[in-house]
Amino acid sequence: MTTLAIALGALVLYLIAYNTYGKWLGQKVFRLNKDHIAPSIELEDGNDYVPTKKGIVFGHHFTSIAGTGPIVGPALAVMWGWLPALLWVLFGSVFIGAVHDFGALVVSMRNQGKTVGDIAGNVITPRVRVLFLLILLIALSLVLAIFGLVIAVVFRLFPQSITPCLLQIPLAIVIGFFVHRKGFNILIPSVLSLGIMYLSVVFGNLGFLADSNATLAAWPVMTWVTLLLAYSFVASVLPVWVLLQPRDYINSLQLISTLALVVVGLVVASLFGGAPIDGLRPPLEIVAPAIEQNVTAKQLPLIFPFLFVTIACGAVSGFHCLVSSGTSSKQLKCETDARFVGYGSMLTEGFLAVLVILACVAGLGLGLNKGDEFLTGTAAWNAQYSDWASSKGLAAKINAFVTGSSNFLQSIGISATFAKALMGVFVASFAATTLDSACRLQRYVVQELAGCFIDFKHRKLAEPLKTEKSFQARKTSWLTNKHVCTITACLIAWWMASLPAIPGASGIFGQPGSGGVILWPLFGATNQLLGGLAFLVILFWMRRKNMPIWFISLPTFFMLILPAWAMLYQIFVAAIGSDQSWIEQGRWLLVGIGSATIILEIWMIVEALISWKNLQKTAIQQD
Repeated sequence: MTTLAIALGALVLYLIAYNTYGKWLGQKVFRLNKDHIAPSIELEDGNDYVPTKKGIVFGHHFTSIAGTGPIVGPALAVMWGWLPALLWVLFGSVFIGAVHDFGALVVSMRNQGKTVGDIAGNVITPRVRVLFLLILLIALSLVLAIFGLVIAVVFRLFPQSITPCLLQIPLAIVIGFFVHRKGFNILIPSVLSLGIMYLSVVFGNLGFLADSNATLAAWPVMTWVTLLLAYSFVASVLPVWVLLQPRDYINSLQLISTLALVVVGLVVASLFGGAPIDGLRPPLEIVAPAIEQNVTAKQLPLIFPFLFVTIACGAVSGFHCLVSSGTSSKQLKCETDARFVGYGSMLTEGFLAVLVILACVAGLGLGLNKGDEFLTGTAAWNAQYSDWASSKGLAAKINAFVTGSSNFLQSIGISATFAKALMGVFVASFAATTLDSACRLQRYVVQELAGCFIDFKHRKLAEPLKTEKSFQARKTSWLTNKHVCTITACLIAWWMASLPAIPGASGIFGQPGSGGVILWPLFGATNQLLGGLAFLVILFWMRRKNMPIWFISLPTFFMLILPAWAMLYQIFVAAIGSDQSWIEQGRWLLVGIGSATIILEIWMIVEALISWKNLQKTAIQQD
């Protein structure tokens, strides 16, 4: 019953947080006003700025921020014990992650839907804009390079997920056309699309489709990476209502309904036991330690700071500020919808992370096939999580979640085949929605960096950085053309991915297309650092608007210090999963990019401190 108590307790906590702390932020701090004209209406262009109902934006936002992050992070972090992972997810999502996402969304909506990187130049200094955009370029390049590999790995693990994922594309286009162009009510398309997607899971691996899925799953990684980036290019340059928005929306319907099924399975397994084994229903119990005591034997890294960069999505993630300020702020048609989308989506993701933790530490104990053996209880846990090295791989983390959650589904009578296929589609769909959203966001970053170059080029010494001449040049220059910028984003990611992760090795990591893994060790710290810098921008904007900032100051400090600590520790002391630093291992690419990121952070903080001092002087003079 402990598993059920944790799940219900987390749900109650999130409902209370949304209706108390989230409500206070919306009404008393940000003072959301339904009469304020939203950027989607003020700047409507039918492409990026498109007024949209909050339910559809919620679907886009939730699926974009979630990705595989709230799955792979918690699925690995439980090795420190389920209690530290659970506490970080619960309190991190309520007091840090949801505040970060909500704040970035509101700040963007109050600044014509601009990204946090662009706003940084207005609220801190123009140099900070460039520094922030460079960090965004690094982070998003990593996402684009790695997620093609993630999807290829998921397709190899679960070939039956290929047909349902591919079907989502034409289905989304049809729904986008009828809802946006024809004005159809969203209810009927929602029900129909949900039914079609579930039927595709049931019948998508039968007959010739099974043979097709097996053939597609065996494609070289680089083939998948190239095709997925090509798809991302198309999705990023098309009007948002054509593909990106409806695909994310119908994905959210399937993903949230699947989560509901997992919860029902968890309840049934808690009350009556899991699926029968030899006629008996095994009890659902937490088979993992609350706090892992055998740290040396398990080869675990230091829990502080590495727990807080291992679990990013689910607690707090810097990537979310890009979705909030890059796409969602351009779609909401009413300012008061920001709490539902910004704060609510993060709490939903937090609940997903809680279910992932429970699937790995309790659901896994209901049954695990390991080679020729079928294991249950602590034997299943020990086999899956023998040590850090064997558990940190992408396949190991995904398998732990899929096995545990499908065990929940089997407890309500769903077949093992369908349950695993459904959870495979679940993981692959999350990864795909993050990929196409990240590509669109990277296009914005490249456009803004090009715009900074144009501003500087057309500036005279006595003029401000942005002039009327530079504004006109931005509109007409090929450097800011959306097709050119999107191609640039895709080519950078394609080049990074084109290298094999481990040259000469056998298996998937020795193939071209797995090169994003080379830089993946940077992502956890870089992503969380991005969250700290986004907090910094939000804090400055609030200070300039004379809003209370006490509640955001500690999260800002926390998110600036911990990621930098984790990055420096790996560069100079010991990398995650090793007793040697990146320098000792001779991983100079990681050392170079990691050091450059830290330098950019320090530079940005120095600029912020100088700007803060000037703000204080101005406030004193006004008083």
